[in-house]
Amino acid sequence: MEAIGKCPVCSSRLKATKLKCDNCGIEISGDFEMSKFTYLEKNELKFIELFLVNQGNIKLMEKELGISYPTVKKYLEQILEKLGLSAKENNKRREILEKLARGEISADEAEPFL
Repeated sequence: MEAIGKCPVCSSRLKATKLKCDNCGIEISGDFEMSKFTYLEKNELKFIELFLVNQGNIKLMEKELGISYPTVKKYLEQILEKLGLSAKENNKRREILEKLARGEISADEAEPFL
C-alpha cells in the first residue's frame, strides 16, 4: 500500500512513526520525515511524471494533456509552490537568509522558513 500524506479526517499532514522490514520483521519507531512528494495528490504526481517523461517540454505537455501553455505553466507553478520550490518561495528564503546575515533575526527565527 502506498503511504498517504494527509489525514483522512482533518487533512493535516501525517507523520511516519513506525517502519517495518517485511524480510526480517524488525520494527523501528520514531518520528520520520516523509518526502515532500508524499503530500502531493495523485494527479499532481502524474503531472510531474509526465513532465519528466517529456523532459520539461511544456509544448509536449500541452499536446498530451490537451490544455493550453499558460494552464501547464500555472499547474507547474502550483506544484512547485506546494513543494516549496517556487520562485516566490525561493525569494522568501533568500530574504530570510539576508536578514539572518545582517543580524536582523536569529537562527531560531529563521529556521522555520528554511
